[in-house]
Amino acid sequence: MSSTKRFDHSGSTFDNFLEEEGVLAQSEAVALKRLIAWQIELAMADKKITKNAMAKRLSTSRTQIDRLLDPSHVGVSIETVARAAKVVGKRVTFQVVDEEIVRRAATKRSSVASRGKSIKSAKGEHKHIA
Repeated sequence: MSSTKRFDHSGSTFDNFLEEEGVLAQSEAVALKRLIAWQIELAMADKKITKNAMAKRLSTSRTQIDRLLDPSHVGVSIETVARAAKVVGKRVTFQVVDEEIVRRAATKRSSVASRGKSIKSAKGEHKHIA
């Protein structure tokens, strides 16, 4: 018989679960880096800038560009991200927000998503959406 404790997570948010597991900060960092890498990669494709050309414009190596665009490599400096964004015609902004506001918003989104909604179609029929 297993002696591991089980915790009932019903009513909790996913952030609560990650926090209890001790991986919330790392998960947020990876998610943020994934978003940044994706946006820079899209902008590079839009401007038709290759990784080699990007490396040249940033006076760095192709390996550093690979790290910049690697969603799981969170050790990229803010300065590097800002410089890369500038090369592709973008600007980086950061915001520090109150944790309680973020928690309340996540709980509200979770609650609304679990209830689902009903919409009225063009034909006047009510349809349930999740």
